[in-house]
Amino acid sequence: MLVREVMTHRPVTTHPRTPTKTALQMLDEHSITSMAVVDAENRIVGVVSEADLVRESLPADPRAHMVPPPEDSRSHRPRTVGDVMNRHPLAVHGEADLAEAVDLMTSTAVKSLPVLDDRRRVVGMISRRDVVHLLARDDSRVARDLDELFRQAGVDWLVRVEDGLATVEGPRDDESRAMAESLAATVPGVTGVEILEPSSPASEGGRSR
Repeated sequence: MLVREVMTHRPVTTHPRTPTKTALQMLDEHSITSMAVVDAENRIVGVVSEADLVRESLPADPRAHMVPPPEDSRSHRPRTVGDVMNRHPLAVHGEADLAEAVDLMTSTAVKSLPVLDDRRRVVGMISRRDVVHLLARDDSRVARDLDELFRQAGVDWLVRVEDGLATVEGPRDDESRAMAESLAATVPGVTGVEILEPSSPASEGGRSR
């Protein structure tokens, strides 16, 4: 699947001059963990996360310390998103393979990635939660979607889906097998494809629909 097929469209974004308090309220209101920071033309200039915003937002409680914090410590706290944002954020293109975006998120501490177009404008956001929601789709729904996709493609193949693995019976040659695998890869929730010959005993049980 492609990133644009799973991403959140019209993501919440903010600007470098947004007060940190306002940015915190935005994260809380929308139940998100980060936002792309954009300029006037919606081009990305950074990313601000909950960690960036909370890191220096809470004053030290003098009751918990033997030595009180300096009186001027609060005056040096960041005031705007531009003070705390990551100016070199990780991002992906909308046409990128979703698997590549997942690899990027799981190999780093990043929970979500801005999705950009060719002009580096923010067009979406992809998060680990989006992928969890995708992979958690009910097998029966996945099978129906795949069965309908094959029907629209003019092929009469049998489909089963178990734990995200799609078993397809019917393709007889390399070209049709490649077609089955290619089509299945576009269906949300498919995690793998197994091709069976038409004469396989697994044909018992009929269609998914």
